[in-house]
This record gives sequence, structure tokens and C-alpha cells, in this order.
Amino acid sequence: MKAFLKELATQRWDDHRYYHHSRINQSLHLVSAISFVVAYGLLWIEPAYAAILAWCVSMTTRQAGHFFFEPRGYDEVNQATDEYKEEIKVGYNIRRKIVLMGAWVALPLLLWLQPSLFGLIEPAVGWAGYAHDVGLAWLFLGVSGLLFRVAQLTWQQSLGTGLVWMSKILTDPFHDIWLYHKAPLHLLRGELIDPMAHVHGHVPSH
Repeated sequence: MKAFLKELATQRWDDHRYYHHSRINQSLHLVSAISFVVAYGLLWIEPAYAAILAWCVSMTTRQAGHFFFEPRGYDEVNQATDEYKEEIKVGYNIRRKIVLMGAWVALPLLLWLQPSLFGLIEPAVGWAGYAHDVGLAWLFLGVSGLLFRVAQLTWQQSLGTGLVWMSKILTDPFHDIWLYHKAPLHLLRGELIDPMAHVHGHVPSH
């Protein structure tokens, strides 16, 4: 358990110091985290609509922060290139995220053109039925994406690394609320980039 918690802390630390310099990105992660927590609660009541909330609000705000606001140049704080960070990223790097988000966009179109998914499900009736099917498809995509990356990490590194990453992803909403709850305040003060003063002195050599 000690080793598990130590690796979890390392993955969280690397994720923060490498990929969350922008205060806008941090603020969007706060919005994402809060909506994910709501989606977790809704999952027990209506899984399809929980998935719609998670993908349409939580994931879009989270990924918008990374795609549009996070600096992609040389990381002076960590003395690392963007290429290096993308190569060592434990979770979904930008390339993998593009594939995942592409699948997210494609699923509603597939269900519109093939309501029965080639005979696998009963065709939806009306807009509510269509939205319900899309939600379930997105829920399947989310679970599949999670398990697929765990399998990849198990193959490439170890089962422990994969399980730690899965635990990190599932608990990130709660951790992000604690970590970034002050980000909007910093943003209102005009601070667009986190100075990351807490990172200095903890940077490994590359």
C-alpha cells in the first residue's frame, strides 16, 4: 500500500507540475471536477445522463484547458521540452486525447445513421430515446478508454502503474477541487500563469 500511495502521489505531482501551468486551465479543471462529482452521484440514478454530463461538460472543459490554454513550448519550470513531456506522460497525451475525443464526436453520428448499431441494440424511439442511447454509448466509451489505457500501461510498464493511474483518474475530481479551488481568484487578479514556486527545488534532472 505504501508503494501504491507513493506512486499515486508521484503521478499526481507530475501531472500538476507538467500540465497545469495556466490559471485558465486550472479554473476549467475546477469546473470539470465539480461537474464530474455531480456526474458520479447521477451515475447511481441515471447512468446515461451522468455520461452526457461527464462528456459534454466535464470532459470538454477539462480538455479545452489543455488544448487551448496550456503553454506548449519549452517548460522553463521543469526544464523539459513539450515533446519530452508528451513522450513520458502516463495517461492520455495530446495525440491519444485527439483519438478519444474523435470517438466521442463520432458515436452520436453513428447512432443517428445506425440506430440499432447494426442490430446490436433496439433502435431508440424519439429524441429522448436517442439521447439515452448516446449517453450509454459515451459511458461505454469512457469505461473502455479507461480500461484500454490500463491494459496499455500494464503491457508497457506494470500492472501496478496501470492500477495507480486508474485510481488517480477516478479520484482526480476530488483532488482537483482541493488543488485548484483558488485558481479563479488568481485569474481575477490577472495572473494567467501559475508561477509554480512550489515546484522549484523539486525538479529532477533530465
